[in-house]
Amino acid sequence: MLKNLLKAIIHPPANAAASGPADPAAGPSPARAGGTPFTFAADGLWTSHNASFLKDLRFRESYALGADSGHRICAPADLHIEWRVYLCCWAAQQALRLPGDFVECGVSTGIVSRAVAHYVDFGRQNKRYWLIDTFDGIPLEQASTRELALAQSKNNRHYHDCEQDVKNHFSRYGNVEVIKGRVPEILQTLDIESVAFLHIDMNIAEPEVQALQHFWPRLTPGAIVVFDDYASMAHQEQKAALDACAGTRGFQILALPTGQGLALKAG
Repeated sequence: MLKNLLKAIIHPPANAAASGPADPAAGPSPARAGGTPFTFAADGLWTSHNASFLKDLRFRESYALGADSGHRICAPADLHIEWRVYLCCWAAQQALRLPGDFVECGVSTGIVSRAVAHYVDFGRQNKRYWLIDTFDGIPLEQASTRELALAQSKNNRHYHDCEQDVKNHFSRYGNVEVIKGRVPEILQTLDIESVAFLHIDMNIAEPEVQALQHFWPRLTPGAIVVFDDYASMAHQEQKAALDACAGTRGFQILALPTGQGLALKAG
């Protein structure tokens, strides 16, 4: 199945210009107004800028593994969040140079973490990768009144009990810890002293702020934090809460056209 999925990513259907990235083997997608061709057109991002990472075999293999993790968002070949996943792979590659572990708060089936682990050959690294999630959806009691409808909808459409699936995905990695629990309570039970890469994707504001507050003092100088939903118009309450938290610690989160946010821990 993975070979078929990889083939679908490399050779997407003819209508990929409307729903996904251009075929890196066949050339760019049809021209936009003005005659400049799109190099990527999916996930809210349409651009004519260089997207050469789509041609990279290591990235394509990594992305295909994540897309095939058993999520219920859509068919794996229709997911098309390549640029978001690539950003995390890039950040993880940079973080290998730093002391500290990798942490993901909000894992679901492991779309991002599975891609990252393959991309950086994590099994060979002298680090631990902590994958923290309820593994059965968003805790609705943590959602605000304005967040509740979307959180409930995502629980109904996307999330299911996937803890064992994630354990199976990472069974060959002796340095990956799959942790079932709710943020922030579970964080106090974990022996995580320093962090080089932090990915936060819990879809509601309260646990994301709690995770940032908990891990910020534990981030090593130069550490990278990626927030999955930060610039998404559907998650504006998260952005406001994270901005307020960042402001109290004297840093700013960079909004990205992928819908993500990026922060660096200064030296």
